[in-house]
Amino acid sequence: MMNFKGARAHKFAESPILKLRLPAWRSRLMALLILTCFAVLIGRSFYLQILNNDFLQEKGDSRYRRDLEISASRGRIADRNGDVLAISTPMKSVWAIPADARLTPQQTRQLAGLLEMDEKDLSRKLASDKSFVFLRRQLPPDVGEKVASLKLPGVGLDKEYRRYYPSGEMTAHMVGFTGVDDKGLEGVELAFQGQLLGYSGSRTVIKDRRGQIVEDVGSIKLPQDGKDIHLALDSKIQYLAYSYLKQSIVDNKAKAGGVVVIDAKTGEILALANWPTYNPNNRERLSGAQLRNRAVTDTFEPGSTLKPFTIALAMDSGKVRFDTIINCAPGRLTIGSATISDAHPHGALTVAQVIQKSSNVGAAKIAAMLPSHQMWDMFDAIGFGQVSRLGFPGEVSGRLRPWKTWRPIEQATMAYGHGISVSLLQLARAYTVFARDGDMIPLTLTKLDSLPLGMTPVFSQQTAHEVRAMLEMAVQPGGTAPKAQIPGYRVGGKTGTAYKLEGGQYAKKYIASFVGFAPVSDPRLIVAVMIDEPGGAQHYGGDVAGPVFAGVMGGSLRTLGIAPDAAMQVAQSGNVAKAPAAKEKL
Repeated sequence: MMNFKGARAHKFAESPILKLRLPAWRSRLMALLILTCFAVLIGRSFYLQILNNDFLQEKGDSRYRRDLEISASRGRIADRNGDVLAISTPMKSVWAIPADARLTPQQTRQLAGLLEMDEKDLSRKLASDKSFVFLRRQLPPDVGEKVASLKLPGVGLDKEYRRYYPSGEMTAHMVGFTGVDDKGLEGVELAFQGQLLGYSGSRTVIKDRRGQIVEDVGSIKLPQDGKDIHLALDSKIQYLAYSYLKQSIVDNKAKAGGVVVIDAKTGEILALANWPTYNPNNRERLSGAQLRNRAVTDTFEPGSTLKPFTIALAMDSGKVRFDTIINCAPGRLTIGSATISDAHPHGALTVAQVIQKSSNVGAAKIAAMLPSHQMWDMFDAIGFGQVSRLGFPGEVSGRLRPWKTWRPIEQATMAYGHGISVSLLQLARAYTVFARDGDMIPLTLTKLDSLPLGMTPVFSQQTAHEVRAMLEMAVQPGGTAPKAQIPGYRVGGKTGTAYKLEGGQYAKKYIASFVGFAPVSDPRLIVAVMIDEPGGAQHYGGDVAGPVFAGVMGGSLRTLGIAPDAAMQVAQSGNVAKAPAAKEKL
C-alpha cells in the first residue's frame, strides 16, 4: 500500500506542469493588486470616518436620534370684559416609530384598550412602512400617563393642545373652532389665525432601541405662544341675543334666524348670534345648517327696512320734506305690467307716515323722483353690494345690480327692499347713518381703545335726525312695530317682511326682520333681527322680529347702564322732534 502511494507522489512530482517556470512579473502584479485593494479600503475608511463622516453620522442618527416638537399654546380669545371664550388645554398624543415598535400580542391588546382603538387598526398602523405615525391624538393626560407606564418599545408621547370653548353654542358662530392640528377653521379662530397661532419649538434627543429617551443633545428651541385676542363682543349681550333668538324660533316655528348688536358710537360688534347653532366642543354629527353663520354668509331681500334710505336720499336731494304729502290711494300702483300693493290701503300720507305705515306705494312714488344712478350711489355708499372687510370667513357682498340695467319697476321695488339682497350684518351697519349724524363708521370684531377713524358721510345731519324721528313713529301706536317698544326708553326702527326667493321665483315663505336703535335721544346701540320662514300664526316683521328686538335691546341697555330717556321726550320735542309737530298740521 505504501509503495502504491509513493509511486503516485513520485509521478505527480514529475508532472510537466510543475516544471513550468512562471514569469516573475505575475507574482509582483498579484501582490500589487492586493496592496492596492488594501489601500483603497484604508482610504475609504479614512474618508468616511475622518474627512467626511456625515454619511455615517446620518445613518446613525436616523436610527437613534430624533427631533421632537415642543408644542406652542394657541392664544386665548376673550370678550371685552376679559371673560374667556376660547382657551387651549394640554393633551397628549401617542405616536410610534413602526420600525422600533415590536409589540407582543398582549402589549398590542393593552395599548388598543387604552387608546379605544380596534386591535386590527392599531396593528395596521404599527406595521406601516412610514418612519413615524400618530396612533391617537388629543388624549386626556391621565390616559397618556397610563400609556407611558407600559414602557412600550418604539411608542412615545408628545404634549399638544386642544381648544376648549366655555360658552359653547352661545358664541359658536362668532368664535368658531380649530381642527386637530390646532389651526382655525371657522369664525374668529380662522380670521385671526396669524395672531392666535404660536410657533412650535423643538429639542433633539437620542433614543435607545426601545424608543425611550436616553439624553437631550444639541440646543433646545423654545416655543412661542400665540397672542391673545380681545373681542368687542360682550358675553352678557351675546347671551341676551342668543336666548331671545332661540325662543323666537321655537315660538314662531321658524326655520332659522340671526341677531346682530352694534355699538353705534364705535362700530364694535357686541353680539352676533344664529340659530340653529352647534357645540364647538363636540362637533360630531354636524350639519351644514348648524355651521352656517347666517348673519354674515346668508343674504335675503330686506323688505321695508330699506324704505328709510330711499326717503333719506329724496330728502337730501330736496325732492321731499318730512311733511310732504304723497297720495297712496287706492293702495295700488301699476308700473308697466306689474302692480305694487300695500298690505293695508292708505290715502294721502306724509313722507313721515309712509315710514310709519310702511307704504310700498308711497316708497315707490318717492323712488320715481330720483335718478337711478343716484339711488345706486347711495346703496353703494352704505355698503350694499360689497363685503364689509371685517376679515370674517364667508362674508358675502349681497346683490346690487348695476343701475344701467334697472327697469322702472325694479327701481320702484328696490325702494322697499325687493330686487336687492343684503346680509344681516350689512343691514345693521347701514342703520348707523340714522343712529349717528348721517355718517358711517367701519365695523370691528375687536375691542377698541379709542373712537374709530374713517367716518364716511352719507346723509346730512338734519336728514338723519328727521328720519330718526320717523323711525320712532314706526314703533309708536299707529306704526307697524308697537311690539318693539321698551318701557322707559325711546326706540326707533323699521320692520321688514319679504317673500323668499327659491329657484328664481318668489315662494310663499317669509323673511321677517326688524332693525332699530335706542335710545333715540342719543342712540348707543343698533340691533338687527332676522327670522327665516316663521311658520306660526304671525309672519310680519313687527309681530315676529319686533319682540326679539325689544328683549335684546332692553336687556342690553340695562346691562350697559344707559339711562332711560322716555321722560326726556317732551323736553326735547322742540329740537329734533319738531318734524312730528309739523305733521300734525297736515
